[in-house]
Formats: sequence, structure tokens, C-alpha cells
Amino acid sequence: MSRLDVLAVVSEIYPLIKTGGLADVAGALPPALAPLDVRVRTLVPGYPAVLAALDKSSVARALPDLYGRPARVLRAAAGALDLFVLDAPHLYDRPGGPYTGADGRDFPDNAVRFAALARVGAWIGQGLVPRYSPAVIHAHDWQAGLTPAFLHFGGGPRPAVVATIHNLAFQGQFDRRLLAGLGLPPQAYTADGVEYYGDIGFLKAALRLSDWITTVSPTYAAEICTLEGGMGLQGLLRGRSDRLSGILNGIDIEVWNPAADPLLAAPFSAHDIGARAADKAALQARFGLEPDPDALLFGVISRLGWQKGLDLLLEALPTLLGEGGQLAVLGSGDPGLQSGFAQAAAAHPGRIGCVFGYSEPLAHQIQAGADSLIVPSRFEPCGLTQLCALRYGAVPLVARVGGLADTVIDATPMALGAGVATGVQFAPVSVPMLERAIRRTAELYRRPETWRRIQANGMATDVSWREPAGEYAALFRRLAADRGL
Repeated sequence: MSRLDVLAVVSEIYPLIKTGGLADVAGALPPALAPLDVRVRTLVPGYPAVLAALDKSSVARALPDLYGRPARVLRAAAGALDLFVLDAPHLYDRPGGPYTGADGRDFPDNAVRFAALARVGAWIGQGLVPRYSPAVIHAHDWQAGLTPAFLHFGGGPRPAVVATIHNLAFQGQFDRRLLAGLGLPPQAYTADGVEYYGDIGFLKAALRLSDWITTVSPTYAAEICTLEGGMGLQGLLRGRSDRLSGILNGIDIEVWNPAADPLLAAPFSAHDIGARAADKAALQARFGLEPDPDALLFGVISRLGWQKGLDLLLEALPTLLGEGGQLAVLGSGDPGLQSGFAQAAAAHPGRIGCVFGYSEPLAHQIQAGADSLIVPSRFEPCGLTQLCALRYGAVPLVARVGGLADTVIDATPMALGAGVATGVQFAPVSVPMLERAIRRTAELYRRPETWRRIQANGMATDVSWREPAGEYAALFRRLAADRGL
């Protein structure tokens, strides 16, 4: 099988820069594709954190004028990642995160910043860098959404383009008056181009103009074609449903390996799950919880927001506490939710503990020490935290939506009888049904043999990138062949 070159275009990549699961996927998929003779080189913005993390770099191409200032495309490496880095200080050399400043507000020039990323991705796809000619461009989320638009309206031969939706809620919608300034011709501003409800839609452009659309779970692929889940794009997605597929995410099972995780108080495996008790005790101590080995310890690792359903959990706390449960929360986001959990922790010392913010080590420690991980999302394209939970023996309690529905097998009587259950699901996503799921989880926990079987099933589940990488490789090769590449 001949090698296939793929250019990924993405706004963040683990471990260099991360705000969420997009970075994890962008960092883990390329090495998973390498054994399949698919070589991925990833184009990322030259944020200060990215430039500082490079092991080596060289100038692949100078750009005398990229939206008013000079820039460079660097050919670089960082660990196992092969990169192109868009070194454009006027766009990316600033304090704050990839999308927001230190004040938490979006950068006012985000349209230009990510149009630049997409435009350079399109140029590389058409030969900007000598001796590099990708057969496929993989454009991730709205930040790379204009890549197929620049290719389509620029004319000339081009690679195939796959657009992946990681979360349809984030669409990249900007003022139509920016069209010419972004480098798009007037004919791009149509319903078959970048026009979206009177503005410019970055993600909409990707969905209209890419050769194929993927999203990160089969159930989410179906949900986004409905009025309830389509967020204004359901008509377009239904019209292209023959070019839409859902491919589940995986996780890096080397990073997430409880038997060799240096961040844990005690490593463990499915064959030595009793050692997990030390991690539970350490987690209780870290969150100021009562050192009770028998208490049902729930964990939450999440952005605190409406999508994630954490307001429902706040309302369900009396049920959780009534079942003798404890709760450890790691996350940040909506000030009202953060305040609500802080007040709950103050009202129930020793039973509820919170750390507001994000800590990768603490995320590992919650997965290793919690008995159950709660993910009550109203919608969830895939979710990675429940995959980590399965691997670490933290029985997932999840809403039956999107990728959560696709990755957790509900502990129904039939599933328990067949010995295949890996967690607890609930639907519809409401307080009464979440309360019922908490009670079901507590009932299962009080049956130690059943609980250990559920944990073992979860830890035996293949949550790696092996199967998803195979699906992506087959898709990339098919689209390249369709274009004669």
C-alpha cells in the first residue's frame, strides 16, 4: 500500500496547546494513522506556546504579505508530531488563549486569524511548500472552515477535503462586510458558498464545499440532521447526508493507562483493581472529602455550562447525597454554575469538593479515584471523558445522547444478564431521570460483584484510536482515489 499524505488544519493540538477535546483528537489521530501508511502533517497557528514547544524548525516558505504583515510557514517537529506552523506574530503572538484574551473575551480579529490559517492550508494543498503535495486536507471545526472555500473559489487542481465537526454549537459566524478583506471573491457570498443567515459562516462553508463531512460519533451524525440538533444547519446536513458519516473518537491509551500512569497515587489494572482504593483515598483527601472507603464517590470533569447539563446535577444533589454519595468536581465556566457548586460544597463539607479550573494531573486522579463519573450532557458530539472513565474503572453515568450513547452500554437487566454492561445511561435529559440514574448507580454499587463486573467490562473496552483510525484511513484513500490522487 502506497503512502498517503494528509494535511490536517486545526487551531489547537495536544500537548502543545489545548482548550478541549479538539486538541486531544488532533494530537492523537496522526500517530494512530502512521501504521496505516497515512502520514499526517498538521498546520497549526504559531501561538507562543506552540513556538516554545518545537523541538526543531526551519522556514518552509516565507509569506511577504499575509493580511497586511509578513509571515512564515515553518516545517517543524514536536515529539511525534510533524507540523507546519504558521508563524504570524501579528495574528497569534499575544497573551491569552487561542481564541480569547486575558479578559476572557473573543479576540475581535478572530475572523482574520482563522481565515489566515485556512488560507495558508489551502495554499499548502496547492503546492505552496516545495516537495509537499497532500492528497487530502483534513479541516477541523470552524477555525479551518474556510479551507475548502479558498480552494473552491481559487480554482485550479486541489486535494480532497474532509471537514470534521467536533461541536456544531461553535460555527464561526462573522460580518459579511469582511468578505473582501478575508480574500474571498464576491461570488463566494451565496447560499452555495459562505453566506449564512446574512453573514459569513466559516463552518457552513466547510459543510457546503468539502468533499466529505465527518463528525465524532454515529449518533451525533444523526442528531445534527434534525431540527432539535442541527442548530440551523440541519437542512444543509440533510441535503448532504450521503456525504456525512460519524466516526467515533478514541483516546491515547499510552497517556491514559492506569497501569503506568505517573500521576496516580497507585497504578492499577483490571487484574489488580483493589489497588484502586489508594487512588480513591488520595482523591478524597485532595478534595477535602470524608475518608470513607465505602462511600459512592462521583466525579465530574467538565466545562461548566448548559450543554454539559451540570445545572441538572446541581438540582439532583439531594438525591446524590441521600444515597450516601460524595462528589468531586473539576471544571470552570458559567459563573452561576460555579457559584452553585461552591455553595453546595460549603453547605456539605466532607461530602462535596470542588476545584475550579482545569488540571490535567487532577483529571487523571479523578478518573482513577472516583467510583463513577457523571456526564449529564444535553448534547455531546462524542465526549472523551467517558472513554477515559471506562479505561480507569470509573463507571460512567451518562445521558443517552451523541457519542455517550454510542460508547456506554447501559446496565439494563438484559445487559447485566448478558454480562456486557459498562455503565448507566438516562434519557430524556432531565432532573427526574438523572435522579433515577443516580439511584440505579447506587443500587449497582451496593452489589460489589456486579459492580466489579461492570468495571471490568469497561476496562476491557477498546477505547483506542485503532478502529477510528482505520475508518479515517479508508475514507481518505477513497476520496483521494476519486480525485485520481
